[in-house]
Amino acid sequence: MKKGILFDLDGTLWDSADAVAVSWEEALKECLDVPKKITGQMMRDVMGKSMFEIADILFAEYEFDTRRRLLEYCCNEENAYIRRHGGQLFAGVEDTLQALRQEGYALYIVSNCQEGYIEAFLSYHKLDRYFDGFECFGRTKQGKAGNIRLVMEQGQIGQALYLGDTQGDYLAATEAGVPFVHARTGYGVVEAEVPFITELRQLPELASSIFAGKTSV
Repeated sequence: MKKGILFDLDGTLWDSADAVAVSWEEALKECLDVPKKITGQMMRDVMGKSMFEIADILFAEYEFDTRRRLLEYCCNEENAYIRRHGGQLFAGVEDTLQALRQEGYALYIVSNCQEGYIEAFLSYHKLDRYFDGFECFGRTKQGKAGNIRLVMEQGQIGQALYLGDTQGDYLAATEAGVPFVHARTGYGVVEAEVPFITELRQLPELASSIFAGKTSV
């Protein structure tokens, strides 16, 4: 039975909030002439939500069509910026991915981001060789639970766990029927008693315990 570890991206593998904020503010100011202050903390507060939800929160003062137009432009500029500048990887990312691969796990990313964002992350930080695939809201228009199931089906994964940092990640994993591990290095809190890590290097040992049925979830 193939075993997989599925990762959320923002707040789980890296912090890109400051880079994303810069790219959005530059896009709005220089290209669209929209006087809107975007900060890294504003981005951290909405990370994990779908792109449409983020636009509805950050551009709440605009009409629906304008929110969607601003979102599309900012996301395109964001992807290009991330490809050039990257973000802040959390400690131990590459070492952990390498250890998990050596233990035979299939690795995937499942995020609520726009299409092209995961590709930019993998390209800038040269981590694509560790992952078997990924899925996102921008490509499928499905929530995380649906994309978790889709990745497992496409990858023929019989047993998996999902690592994320927010309550939404926990709910998605629960809906998809896979164990959840809380990355406490991230942006959010989880209102449930679940296994957790405080640094990524702890994941291989915890995953082994969960798959062996030695850790309650």
